[in-house]
Amino acid sequence: MITTVVWGTGNAGRAAIRAVAAHPALDLTAVLVHNPDKVGRDAGRLAGQGRDLGVAATSDVDAVLAAGPAAVVYAASGDIRPDEALADIVRALKVGAVVVTPALYALYDHRSAPPELREPVLAAIAEGGGSLFVSGIDPGWGNDVLPLMLSGLGTTVDVIRCQEIFDYSTYDQPDSVRWLVGMGQPMDYSPPMVAPTVPTMVWGGQIRMMARALGVELDEVRETVDRRPLEATVTTSSMGDFEAGTQGALRFEVQGIVDGAPRIVIEHVTRIHPSCAPDWPCPPDGGAGAHRVIIEGAPRIEVSVEATDEGGNRSAGGNATAVGRLVGAIDWLVDAEPGLYDALDVPLRPGVGKLTTSERLTT
Repeated sequence: MITTVVWGTGNAGRAAIRAVAAHPALDLTAVLVHNPDKVGRDAGRLAGQGRDLGVAATSDVDAVLAAGPAAVVYAASGDIRPDEALADIVRALKVGAVVVTPALYALYDHRSAPPELREPVLAAIAEGGGSLFVSGIDPGWGNDVLPLMLSGLGTTVDVIRCQEIFDYSTYDQPDSVRWLVGMGQPMDYSPPMVAPTVPTMVWGGQIRMMARALGVELDEVRETVDRRPLEATVTTSSMGDFEAGTQGALRFEVQGIVDGAPRIVIEHVTRIHPSCAPDWPCPPDGGAGAHRVIIEGAPRIEVSVEATDEGGNRSAGGNATAVGRLVGAIDWLVDAEPGLYDALDVPLRPGVGKLTTSERLTT
């Protein structure tokens, strides 16, 4: 069994605990938390499983890493604390752990990552002998391996478009929703998530990876942004009121330009309520969220993925599939050479051992 730590118990961390506990090759040995109110609570309860897993949460990072875990799922947010997230991950790599995480956007495609991010990671891997695999929470597979797999099914490919269509009203992350994305802010507010060059920093790596896999040269990477105000005040169960006239919807694209035209596109369409920007793309069934890949070509191929978790929540479902990709890579990474890996290196894995009625899968 591969001794595995889950670091963080938020939206991604809850899914990570469930995924590790269910994985036949992994042994959940520790859960790290920052909130003192969570210290001592059982991991199963924190993950919403309604049962104990026999692992009490702790905030003692030194003790957990000193035990020499084979793997760490770093599920703490890097959105508003990228330097701290990098420092935490470097610590884990230095003890020789395989680390999987969605927290370091610029390392989705590590070949294009800035030296100040890449070099400390490579130094830690050289020192400790661990490995790092970064994949997106939006989810990463929807912006790399899935579109690439679908592109191989067609005769010709004109455009690859990857969409995340999401209703934030059920997303329990007010700092990200209000301040990073700008929902509920005045229309003259500049959301950091779509400040010039930020979308390219976050999603440009996946554009470059797809271009590399397809064997094409990019002219450049461009960004487009559009925002819409709420026409009426809406109230959410987890984050309160969002006032009329404030931002209610955000749409942006990161475009890989080939021969002067957008040919590889990652598009995000996000709302705080479905009534805002109804003319923008919506989930096929009208639900709260979907991930869609569209291959324009011969033939035209369109695939939508609608995942639910935690009682039918699509936000939780998207997190769970993203985390599943990461956790499912751990045993492959443990057997591989130490190094810095991306989505083109790490294969999609079948769910070996998961088709079972064991209580390990109870959520």
